[in-house]
Amino acid sequence: MLIVSLFGACKKVEYQDDLSRSKEFYIAFKAASDNSYKYVVTTNSWTRYRTETTLTIQKGKVVARSFVAVQSADTGYAIVFMKEWAEDAGSLGSHTEGAALQTLDEVYELAAKEWLKKRDNAYVYFEAKNDGMISTAGYAEKNCADDCFNGIEISSIKKL
Repeated sequence: MLIVSLFGACKKVEYQDDLSRSKEFYIAFKAASDNSYKYVVTTNSWTRYRTETTLTIQKGKVVARSFVAVQSADTGYAIVFMKEWAEDAGSLGSHTEGAALQTLDEVYELAAKEWLKKRDNAYVYFEAKNDGMISTAGYAEKNCADDCFNGIEISSIKKL
């Protein structure tokens, strides 16, 4: 009876094996970096609006966050800076835009509990292109046309 329950639970998360393997890379990175690192979360819209949020984690705590938003022209060559800001330990959370104030531990937890849940009405995505660590985790509803991704895209993860 227990085996059936565990098997059923495994089917509720897409990419479970890939996520577990990626988390092993993260655990090794976390130990090697003394749990101090920077990672960059990106968003891209079909309207050519893009954002980058850089989160700085020291000893397992978010200590800084910076944000930049740009808009590309139709030609793709001209880029207009729309907004830019930075928060330090004293002002964390003072802006509403940008990626959430999360460590990679929290990102992996959200990936397992929310973003990679099996959904009949959605496509689920997972990639680990940051030296084996998470780079994409999320889903998009099948009947959605524009800006449908729910989850996270991480373009880089670096030791401090």
